[in-house]
Amino acid sequence: MGGPSDPPEGTPEGAPGGGEDEYRSVVFDESFVRAARLQEYSAQERITDHAPAVRRRPPLRRSGLSRQALILVVLIAVAFGTAVYMGVRHPYRNPAAESPAEPLRTTVIPLAPQGKVPGATNVEQLYAHSPAAQFRPGAEGVPLPASRRTAHFSDGQVVAALLTAKDYIVRSALDPGVLTGGQTRRVRVLLDSGQQDQFDQSFDRPTADGRHAPSGWLVRFDPARVKLADREIRVQGTMQAAETDSSTLEVTTDHTFVYALRPAGPDRNTEASLFTVRRELHFRFDRDDLRLHQTELVVAHVQAGPHSCAEDSAVRLRPLLAGQTAKEAAPAGTDPYATGSTPALCGSLAPGAQPKL
Repeated sequence: MGGPSDPPEGTPEGAPGGGEDEYRSVVFDESFVRAARLQEYSAQERITDHAPAVRRRPPLRRSGLSRQALILVVLIAVAFGTAVYMGVRHPYRNPAAESPAEPLRTTVIPLAPQGKVPGATNVEQLYAHSPAAQFRPGAEGVPLPASRRTAHFSDGQVVAALLTAKDYIVRSALDPGVLTGGQTRRVRVLLDSGQQDQFDQSFDRPTADGRHAPSGWLVRFDPARVKLADREIRVQGTMQAAETDSSTLEVTTDHTFVYALRPAGPDRNTEASLFTVRRELHFRFDRDDLRLHQTELVVAHVQAGPHSCAEDSAVRLRPLLAGQTAKEAAPAGTDPYATGSTPALCGSLAPGAQPKL
């Protein structure tokens, strides 16, 4: 006997067993109902308003991207931005793509006076009666030249090279802390990383071998012997930039620095004298150096006086002060049989290079 839901004649032959099995795969859950575009009016609504049997429902408002989609979009944006940033900045050097830094080659020549070193208690009087009378003080004496782009470097890159060279000159020859034996880090950080070991060895184990002479890297006096009589060093010189190849810029500088010095000690009434240093420096820049504000200092040619030829000028400059004379006017002898030695270089300081008092 069939149930209330069965057809009077029973289930038709060949049909699935039970009427419910025919619609078992169709499920009308709540989300399906809410998403339907058509909605049937109730019987009361149709009687009262004479409305049609169904009405169209407004589309559902979406709350925006799902959380998973939003996270995915953010991750893609971050990955893309990181790739662009790393591609542009490229903070790591590729050792295979760059040539090793060339070591610095140094020549330091002391200039011996032909008589007593002139002196005066008034520093301005010394300058006024010397060839440095028209020199400018400090960094003002190291102006940048007019710059032009080259075949492979832009105006900005040429200016960057000149600015780095100027910073090196100022820090290594005009900084009172460096001049009087203080920290050298401010000079070191401007050097290409490939030269920093050579720089460190020059100060840890200085030697006059043309490679590890501190006087080639910077100007430094012995604070136990001399002190600055005037912190405004007088300077005059030139700078010029040129392209050596498609990947290298070179800046050549030639500056004369004039220092007013007194013997170390508390007495300020002692006479001051002038000490002159001429530095010809050759800087080299690749594209990484330009970006990192660093340089390779490849050549340093230094002349300094009044300085005794008997004193080692390569390790530390030892100026002759007011009233002093050179121990020997002639250069020291060179032994051609001594292996590993370099020729002793010394010059004579022209009388016109001294103040005329």
